[in-house]
Order: sequence, then structure tokens, then C-alpha cells
Amino acid sequence: MDYKNFQTFTAEQKGGILTVDINFGPVNVQGQEMLADLSSLCLRLERDRSVKVVIFESSNPGYWVCHYDTNLLKDMSTEAVPRNEVQLLDLQSILERLSNVPQATIAKIEGFARGGGHEMALALDMRFAARGKAKFMQMEVGMGILPCGGGASRMARQAGLGKALEIILGARDWDADEAEKFGTINKALDADEIGAYVDALAERISQFPADSIAASKRAVYASIDLPIKEALKEEAYQLFQATSKTPAIKRFAYADDNGAQFDHDNQKNWEQMVMDIQAVN
Repeated sequence: MDYKNFQTFTAEQKGGILTVDINFGPVNVQGQEMLADLSSLCLRLERDRSVKVVIFESSNPGYWVCHYDTNLLKDMSTEAVPRNEVQLLDLQSILERLSNVPQATIAKIEGFARGGGHEMALALDMRFAARGKAKFMQMEVGMGILPCGGGASRMARQAGLGKALEIILGARDWDADEAEKFGTINKALDADEIGAYVDALAERISQFPADSIAASKRAVYASIDLPIKEALKEEAYQLFQATSKTPAIKRFAYADDNGAQFDHDNQKNWEQMVMDIQAVN
């Protein structure tokens, strides 16, 4: 797949990992150009099984994605829309599409991620932030609106009701360590550690079958909204989606034939055995 001709970022594939490097203007503003690029990127990722992990980072010093373009917000209608006529906003639609790509997606945040930028990070599967560099904020309530790129919808799922409201209604900056405590990121790391940590995680995930990654994502995301019995059914459904497309059964047979189940050394080192068995196709 060709990952070229983007205006707001570049994308480079190495093996099963695609690295998206955001660098647009002075502050990586999230405007029409970035939304168009993200839509184009999603279209390609939806069709590409050679990419298993996508890392979103920025080479623009001090910024991941600063916020949504206020030039677009100032033209919003001042008329209330009836509930039965409401349509998804462009930012909501594109970030939801990004959330649903079959690849594992990771935000490596070493700068400001505010407003729509933070909402873009929330739409990704995992988030890691650098201490002393990353800053987060949802400023919308202070402007007279609310987070409207999925922030109000995803925040409570990620952090819980009370913390979500503290973040949204407080409308203040918080740093990487606070974000880890809030639950809006996976982990805060020192600036000299984040690169190696994210790269190692991405490399490990990229060794696994693409259809297993996609099925796991679908099952986990479905569990947020479904009652437990329906979520369990979704797990079962995704299990058979995976076994129909991956070498899972061959790998279980190989493990069983080689005594892995009852071998003490293997039981102590399943982490390595999971990687070793990737050669069985």
C-alpha cells in the first residue's frame, strides 16, 4: 500500500509498523487538511493487512496535535438543532473511523494534545506520554461548548464518570503523570524512555496475526457497550473469525505436540514462547 501525498503528516512503513509523523504548520492545528489526511489514511489502513500497528507521533517540537481549528468553529450555527435532525460532526465521524481501523493504534505524545488533539488521542487504542513534554486539556466548556470530537463520549469510558467531568469541567492543563492517574493514557514515561518503550511494544504486536489483532479490538470495544452476556457472545463470534483466518489451530497443535502445556520451563516463560511460535504458519 502506498502511504504518500499527505499534507499534514508523513507515513513510513517498516515491516508491520506504520509510523505517522505529524508536522503541519507552527502548532499541528487540526483543520480540514488534517481531517482529509486522516480520512485518506483510514481508507488505506482498512484495506491493508501488511500493517499491523500504527504509531502516531509528531516531529513538530512541543506539539502532538494542538487543538481543532477555531476558524471552523467560529462558523458554527447559533440555531439549536432538533435531536431527530442531528448528524455526526466531521471530526466525530473521522475519529470514529480511525478508532475502528483493524490495526493496533498507538499515540506517542511528546507535546500539547488539547481539545480535538486530545480527542484524537482518545480515539486511538493506546496512549503513552513523555514527562516534561506532554500536556493535555479539554478547554471547550470555557469557550461555551463541550468536547465534540468524541471527548465527552470517550472520556468517561476511559477515566470514569467523576474524573471525566473533572477533566472536562475543569478546563485546565494536566501533565503526563496526572494523565496516567486519570486513566486517559496507558503510561507516563521519561522523555528518554518513551521511544524505546513504544517501539518495543509496537514491534511485539506486529509479530502477531493481523486478523487476531483486529478480532481482539472488535471484542474489546464491543464490551464497553454490551451487557456481559452479549459481550461474551461477541467474544465467541470474534474467536471463530480469528481461527478461520489465522494459523491458530496449527500453533496450538504445535505447542501440544512439543509438550508445551506440561513443560515447566515453558510455563515459566510463556512470554517468549508466544514470540517463538510465530514461525508456525
